[in-house]
Amino acid sequence: MTDTTPTAPPGPDAATLLNEVEAFHRRFNVFPLEAAYVAVALWDAHAHLIDCFDSTPRIAFLSPEPGSGKSRALEVMEPLVPNRMVAAQASASAMFRAVSATETRPTILFDEVDTIFGPKAGDNEPLRGFLNAGHRRGVGMWRCVGDGSNQTVQEFPSYCAVAMAGLGSLPDTILTRSVIIRMRRRAPNEHVEPWRRRVHEPEGHALRERLATWATRVRDTVTGAFPAMPDGITDRPADVWEPLLAVADAAGGAWPERARAACVELINAARQDDKASLGIRLLTDLRDHVFGYRNRIRNGDDRMPTAHILASLHAMDESPWADIGGKPLDARGLARRLGEYVTVDNQPIKARNIKTGDGVVKGYYACDLTDAWTRYCPPTPGTSATSATTPPPCP
Repeated sequence: MTDTTPTAPPGPDAATLLNEVEAFHRRFNVFPLEAAYVAVALWDAHAHLIDCFDSTPRIAFLSPEPGSGKSRALEVMEPLVPNRMVAAQASASAMFRAVSATETRPTILFDEVDTIFGPKAGDNEPLRGFLNAGHRRGVGMWRCVGDGSNQTVQEFPSYCAVAMAGLGSLPDTILTRSVIIRMRRRAPNEHVEPWRRRVHEPEGHALRERLATWATRVRDTVTGAFPAMPDGITDRPADVWEPLLAVADAAGGAWPERARAACVELINAARQDDKASLGIRLLTDLRDHVFGYRNRIRNGDDRMPTAHILASLHAMDESPWADIGGKPLDARGLARRLGEYVTVDNQPIKARNIKTGDGVVKGYYACDLTDAWTRYCPPTPGTSATSATTPPPCP
């Protein structure tokens, strides 16, 4: 009898398949970064291999304004992923019951997610819990089922691939589990083909079937893989990108290198665009722009009065400090925000006395800030994580 068990195709064939998936997106989507096309193609493929991984990254298409191509991105994904389930304004109960009730695990495409987590939606902890729990294999949702005294506790599976699109941002717990693509409106010189479901969906289905066949062939190779991470990518970002890099390594060709470049670029872009943590923004601005850390500390300028700090922050272009809730950041607000972080001695950062030619004023010492700079701020360009954060001893 002839052995008809499929074997994994050589790298170039698999790489060509991913190239075609990427090209399919390029026909209908304009993404803000070249890296986004790489990430989306890898995410489409990973959805066919989700059982091979310990976790599945969410992918989030976000923008500040409507008409930025977010929903279209999900529409183009729809024919490419397995067992697609399109959702909008769904409850947590409906979501985890849909995941547990289907014979085959769905890929959830969640549009208008801002209506769930937006500023007017209020808290939605059950749905947030579902999206968080479903990121990792083996974590389910526990619910009481039955009537009255006959209720029993039952676990509902929640592990599934989820792509989201919405206005604004998302809760931090979801953002940290996501590949984030900040969409924007197309410029006049950016053109795409009109999406016609009747015409183009069959093309997507053909790619989906080829992805499914390839996934079957490489399942054993991908299961349990620990792909090498780019330098500096650790912790949660590494968890998010591990399945995508494993897919790229299995595809071969140029994909391993492209995937790692995209990983670094999108993670850095997310850090730069993330406005959720004003605390980290404040620490970074203090280090890079107020203290001018790399230059001034070496000249002995290791402390600064609060008034000078605030004046420097308010004068920064494109910063939020001159207008927070309708008024500029003041000494009390600065103290409150910095007090959430600690010194190297594990004490809250506080203003201290500084002697000047005009007497004693309140201000901040660089040595009190350096531990927070090291832990929370990205390294400055051209330096290691620690080379720019070794101030003189605190007096």
